[in-house]
Amino acid sequence: MLRFRTCLLVLSTLLFLSHAGCRQRNYNIDAETVVITKTKRGIFKGLREEAPAMAAVADTSNNPSLVTVPDTAAALVKKRKKSKKQNKLFLGYRIRKGYVKSGKGKRATIEKFSYLTEYIEPSMYAPARYYYDTKRHRIYKARTIDPKKARIVHGPYKKTVGGKVVTEGYFFIGTRHLRWETYNKDGILTGKSHFEKGFPRDAIVNYYDPGQKKIKEVIPYVNGKVEGDYVMFHNNGLLAWEGQYEKGKKVGVWIEFYDFRNRKHYEYQYPETADDAPFEAFLVKEYDRHGNTIYEKGKIDKRPKM
Repeated sequence: MLRFRTCLLVLSTLLFLSHAGCRQRNYNIDAETVVITKTKRGIFKGLREEAPAMAAVADTSNNPSLVTVPDTAAALVKKRKKSKKQNKLFLGYRIRKGYVKSGKGKRATIEKFSYLTEYIEPSMYAPARYYYDTKRHRIYKARTIDPKKARIVHGPYKKTVGGKVVTEGYFFIGTRHLRWETYNKDGILTGKSHFEKGFPRDAIVNYYDPGQKKIKEVIPYVNGKVEGDYVMFHNNGLLAWEGQYEKGKKVGVWIEFYDFRNRKHYEYQYPETADDAPFEAFLVKEYDRHGNTIYEKGKIDKRPKM
């Protein structure tokens, strides 16, 4: 009986020990967040204090996102492009820059100007009309302009000779505008005039009608004297006469036109400058109604015999 009890006790002890050794392990514990208690040997000393910091590093859900940062660089580039585009406008019209050079060395002449991106016909009443010829690469003054090869000057203009400024001003749709200045080779101001869309600021304008819609003539005045481009028009609005005044005197070539298509009729020669010896104007050229030259002084004379 005693032996039986002893065996039963040993068996019970073995069963208890085997159950304790086979306990199931919990794999759901996060190794990075386990707080290890301080042991007597001190091998894991300090891990209790570092564990919260590790958990804080792992939790980045509250960090600011880069997506919320405004794209200031893109906005700045867009603003620069817009301002650059606006800089290509002059008095409300889109323009481009032009450049003409002639001569070499100290006599090199350079003209910097701007012109309209789209063709616009200058005012028919303007005393002088200017354009850039794309074939000859020069700026011309003319009454008749061919849109196919012309670029209407519009904006700042500067002319230099040997690196020194001799003329500068502004154009408005092919006409002189605002202040124009001229300088000598020493850079001294020799002339200054003001224009308003082609017309001298102090010019006298006469009209055919009381309503002042049909211009008859434009008499240029500068500092109280007749100076500059003179024009007269037919009653239908086409040009009748054009020429130059200098110090109150007619100079250069004066042209009379037919009353249709702005065709020339006569050309008369006056002294080249106001300081030249005066003489009576004489006929230089004559044209028929078709634009053909029928007389040129000292060369041809195809005029009908009277």
